[in-house]
Amino acid sequence: MEVINGVLYHAIGASSASLCYTPQKKLQGWSWQTYWLAQAAVCWLILPVMIAWLTIPELTAVLREAPATAMERSFLLGAAYGIGGTAFGIAIRYVGFSLTYAIAVGISCVLGTLLPPMVNGTLTEALSGNGAGYLMSGVALGAIGIGVCGLAGRNKEKDIEAQHAASNGFSLAKGLPLCLLAGVLSALYGFSLNQGQPIADVAARHGAGNYQGNVIYIFSNTGAFLSTAVYCLYLHRKEKTFGEYKTIGQNGLGLNYLLAALTGILWYGQFFFYGLGHVRMGKYEFSSWAIHMILLVLISTLTGLLLKEWKQSSGKTLRLLAAAILILIIAVILLTEGNRLGAAT
Repeated sequence: MEVINGVLYHAIGASSASLCYTPQKKLQGWSWQTYWLAQAAVCWLILPVMIAWLTIPELTAVLREAPATAMERSFLLGAAYGIGGTAFGIAIRYVGFSLTYAIAVGISCVLGTLLPPMVNGTLTEALSGNGAGYLMSGVALGAIGIGVCGLAGRNKEKDIEAQHAASNGFSLAKGLPLCLLAGVLSALYGFSLNQGQPIADVAARHGAGNYQGNVIYIFSNTGAFLSTAVYCLYLHRKEKTFGEYKTIGQNGLGLNYLLAALTGILWYGQFFFYGLGHVRMGKYEFSSWAIHMILLVLISTLTGLLLKEWKQSSGKTLRLLAAAILILIIAVILLTEGNRLGAAT
């Protein structure tokens, strides 16, 4: 039952992440870098410290006792994840959101899942354990489903372009390397949490219980914020947009900050519930990353359907999307069963 609860927590986190871009649609008078830096400050700087302070008993003692190497690795890998997020954003300009999502998240799903046991030397053991067949099949099927979903998304973009006779500057030569970079570096966030586990172990000894993972985000997310801030500040200087933080749009300056904060809260929500799900996955807890990535794509796609983002798509595109959704659902079922069997041994 704990495994089922873990998957449900991952689903809540994925739902939160799938909605995090919605507030941006109401934004006025701000460039991307102004909005992104404001929400990143909430998601990666303010909330990790605030939530850790509220959920980790004797936080200052935990930080004093935690291994310095674990803090450093978690921070540096988090910074790499931030660079990956920037590459993701740039790739969208050249190949569109759907194709970027499919390539980057597909790579992140597989690499981010297998990297921790590979580095820790436990991959062979994991592959031979009870339920491992279900687990690996779920990871592989999840990557395929993400790819099919991305293909459906690219077809949707083509359908819209055909209806409006417009070109969006598509360039696979420029976008593909960025997608690959984004996928590899984004996978390092899951590895960052893995390398920060000794910090969480100290928190557990101080009575943090299932909230122990919240302390790792102080380091992983701060690293991500730092690398993201560097790029945003570069854009501010290049485009002379520093003054936007005082720019009052039609709906008022306060609304922009409120929307940025809401984005940050929704995005941080995925980390919070990821941690609650991760501690419940048992023997194959490394598969949390795959479950999270697959559910993120699945729920984002379903959310897009509910918001009628696919209403201009052709019947062929919608059938392809339906196949992708079915594959992703089967992948989640296989991963859940694999974890259940592993936990039973």
